[in-house]
Amino acid sequence: MTDDRTTAYAEALFAVARSEGPISEVEDELFRVAQVVKGNDELRDKLADPHIPVAVRQQIVVDLLGGKALPVTTSLVSMVVGTGRVRDLPAIVDQMVAMSAAEANKEVAEVRSAIALTDDQKSRLAEALGRATGKQVEVKVIVDPSLKGGVVAQVGDTVIDGSIRRRLDQLRNAL
Repeated sequence: MTDDRTTAYAEALFAVARSEGPISEVEDELFRVAQVVKGNDELRDKLADPHIPVAVRQQIVVDLLGGKALPVTTSLVSMVVGTGRVRDLPAIVDQMVAMSAAEANKEVAEVRSAIALTDDQKSRLAEALGRATGKQVEVKVIVDPSLKGGVVAQVGDTVIDGSIRRRLDQLRNAL
């Protein structure tokens, strides 16, 4: 559930990303950072700890992202950490990605893959999902080694599960 503050942060991140950098790259970087924060309890707790000075928490962000992400991405994550909203970062970024996609008349496909996908694979997957859903699709990849292989794509309420894990589960159930 999103609240007004999450929406306000998403709008602010979107406006800054659109004006300061290549929005698609900033968006991808923010999405990846949000996934890491979401999946790493220790990092999330450290970045949200009110007993650690804000400057120290922001320096953690700079140390983690410096040289690996665009300066605007690092600044945006640092700003969210500095305002004490790091626990909301995944929701903020999800809403920002949805805003960006809506502006481009696209739907966001959250794709889970056992391995990172190349740009060519993402492009072909976006085309295939577009044909399957009848919508223009922007692909956001989450690496999930538990899938063993294949992908699971979600576009809106539609889930397309082409994972090896699902196929193994089906085989196990059939036996």
